[in-house]
Amino acid sequence: MNAHKPHELVERALGLSETDGCVVIASETSTANLRWAGNALTTNGVTRGRSLTVIAVVDGPEGAASGVVSREAVTLDEVESLVRAAEAAARAADPAEDAQPLLPAGPGTADFTAPPAETSIEVFADFAPALGAAFARAREAGQLLYGFANHELTSSYLGTSTGLRLRHDQPTGTVELNAKTADLSASAWSGTATRDFKDIDVEALHAELTRRLAWGRNRIDLPAGRYETLLPPSAVSDFLVYMLWEGSGRNAAEGRTVFSAPGGTRVGEKLSPLPLTLRSDPAEPGLEAAPFVIAHSSGDDGSVFDNGLPIGPTDWIRDGELTNLFTTRHAADLTGLAVAPMVDNLVLETADQSTAPTLDEMIARTERGLLLTCLWYIREVDPASLLLTGLTRDGVYLIEHGEVVGQVNNFRFNESPVDLLGRITEVGRTEPCLPREWGDWFTRAAMPPVRVPDFNMSSVSQAS
Repeated sequence: MNAHKPHELVERALGLSETDGCVVIASETSTANLRWAGNALTTNGVTRGRSLTVIAVVDGPEGAASGVVSREAVTLDEVESLVRAAEAAARAADPAEDAQPLLPAGPGTADFTAPPAETSIEVFADFAPALGAAFARAREAGQLLYGFANHELTSSYLGTSTGLRLRHDQPTGTVELNAKTADLSASAWSGTATRDFKDIDVEALHAELTRRLAWGRNRIDLPAGRYETLLPPSAVSDFLVYMLWEGSGRNAAEGRTVFSAPGGTRVGEKLSPLPLTLRSDPAEPGLEAAPFVIAHSSGDDGSVFDNGLPIGPTDWIRDGELTNLFTTRHAADLTGLAVAPMVDNLVLETADQSTAPTLDEMIARTERGLLLTCLWYIREVDPASLLLTGLTRDGVYLIEHGEVVGQVNNFRFNESPVDLLGRITEVGRTEPCLPREWGDWFTRAAMPPVRVPDFNMSSVSQAS
């Protein structure tokens, strides 16, 4: 697609730079996907794309200013115009509030000059036949399967005028599978994330959906109210990913979030009586993410001046206590909090996974309660408490005496993930999962099922 390698674009831009500092990020992405409906493949495709971001830094008597310009499909001949545009933007800008010295040169990535990683339709070599077998089983059972599979490989090349040369290859794969009855009166959803599609068990996904459709043969109407509720890993991740995004240390210190406290933040406060740990680690097996900051713009969650900053393991909550909020170097200076860059994965767990129950075991010891499967249309109601509202979807089930006895109507819920942490009474075994609501933006998660004794189903929903 492109005659020149991404690292050549980086070096060309840096060589053309005429300002006091420069950061260049070249990203190349290849994507393969499959879609299906009514037990048949409908589309498939492969795409490629390239972007180049130039960040020019101009020092001035009142501080450094930055100019950021990004373009798609840039060729080597077009690099100079991009650099000059970034430099002009920097010279016209006010001093940047988040200005920090660019990171000094350090050990580079060994394969910085290698071609970008690529995916292809061959990534589905094992998955596609298994999906075809699921179509056959669904037809025999009177079901219809819908869904899609997507695999993306992004190679990011980061270079700076201080000598940093870093590269990261990020694979991201997702599968969403929806099973419906032949008359479309009932549906069930399951999703999972993967790095390479070699660990996807399509038969197991379909078997779980078949079980849920069977539960749905008995319909039960329930009113709004507070119910003991089991939330599966996907639903837990939707709550906690949003909580992570709202965990800005600076915003908390300025009194604008649920993590604010008089004169500072809630770091050090107990959020849960249970020994829960919420953490991120770029080296987490199966959930590997970029081990250094790649920031195309500055905002609450990052700073262009931090590009190349190493990212290590971070505990956001440890043994129930809030231990970190995410910060840039500038935000850490302002707040006195530790430097804690955002990380692109999230894990919730208890210390002893060997004794943690499975979701089925939690169902078996439920006298009466609800089992959610997934959430959607989540929106923030109140930032001060992080109150969220949203809808249940694709199956809410009633449990009585340890067994699922039928499907109930959907609800609108009103809950804060921070408040939920303090009310959880049982935590199950952590497993990789896909947030349904946020899966387009965040896929690297591992969560346990949890029990909440009084989950707030605020009203009955007509959503199906």
